[in-house]
Amino acid sequence: MAIRIYSVIGARPQFVKAAVVSRALARHTNVVERLVHTGQHYDPIMSDIFFTELGLPAPHVNLGIGSGPHGAQTGRMLEALESLFIAEKPDRVLIYGDTNSTLAAALTAAKLGIPVDHIEAGLRSFNRAMPEEINRVVADALSDMLFAPTDTAVGHLRHEGIPDSRIHRVGDVMYDATQLFGSRADAAAVTRLGLTPKTYVLATIHRAENTDDPDRLRTLFNALQRVAAELPVILPLHPRTRQRASTLGLLDRLPDGFKLTEPVGYFDMLALERDARVIATDSGGVQKEAFFHHVPCVTLRTETEWVELVDSGWNRLAPPDNAADVATAILAAASLNLAALAHPDSYGDGHAAEHIASRLASLAS
Repeated sequence: MAIRIYSVIGARPQFVKAAVVSRALARHTNVVERLVHTGQHYDPIMSDIFFTELGLPAPHVNLGIGSGPHGAQTGRMLEALESLFIAEKPDRVLIYGDTNSTLAAALTAAKLGIPVDHIEAGLRSFNRAMPEEINRVVADALSDMLFAPTDTAVGHLRHEGIPDSRIHRVGDVMYDATQLFGSRADAAAVTRLGLTPKTYVLATIHRAENTDDPDRLRTLFNALQRVAAELPVILPLHPRTRQRASTLGLLDRLPDGFKLTEPVGYFDMLALERDARVIATDSGGVQKEAFFHHVPCVTLRTETEWVELVDSGWNRLAPPDNAADVATAILAAASLNLAALAHPDSYGDGHAAEHIASRLASLAS
């Protein structure tokens, strides 16, 4: 008898991860998967384009939750997911990462007695001021199977008392995605933006800790303007970041070397990452993609979940406290001798999705 798995997704990094996992699940005839889109990312440039590019099937249901404060958004998700799960009775619920969609799905399923399986389990920043940290800790505590991407993640779960029988070290599904879709990343995106490969800095800023703190956001824009005096900077602007930056007047009178653009699709983002001289970001996923592309990275935060990247020298932390220090860190990364850096195999064999799918398929009766 086939097992019915409801995969709950809502944000663009989850669409990428689900694309490779859904492909792997589709190869098992004893698995029926349904995609549930919470609508956390609802703008076409943050959602629809990813489904089209990645070949994801249309969601079984789109809850249309939209944006809002954490409590209100999560509450609406809980209510909608509860109604859906009660009506359709999935056998298992599959969740990804650390978003409010992840938390809501884990809470709803656990309270209804539906087993929860967590992809990207065991990540820790040890910063409880981050909403993502709360989401991932709670999701892991409620999950039945925890699919950990790295040895470090496995160690965190063991330290928290989760038994080995629930922990599965499978590798990183984002590495799978980069391997699968990397050949589709067309350099035309780089040319279209007037950039020359390996001469520019790609920046992304979207985390609430940076966008919602005026001082930190000012510091980051100031730092990137300093960098732009030495190397061109391209910043695809998340809608929330654009709104906050505009309110603070940070988008006025930018230097010629500092180029802003709308959010880009997944393939264009891969091309921009691959051809960058250095990447400066507060995104966990972009940190890893930089590593997969052999591009040095500067993380615009005080900590990172992906400690392997810092240990290997491919990543460095630059807390957004002082613009001059952040700019210095970015320019130093741009001057690294990459040939002298080891590139450890920390994220699996590129078949994490297949390992996950096989484990889930083995549960079918």
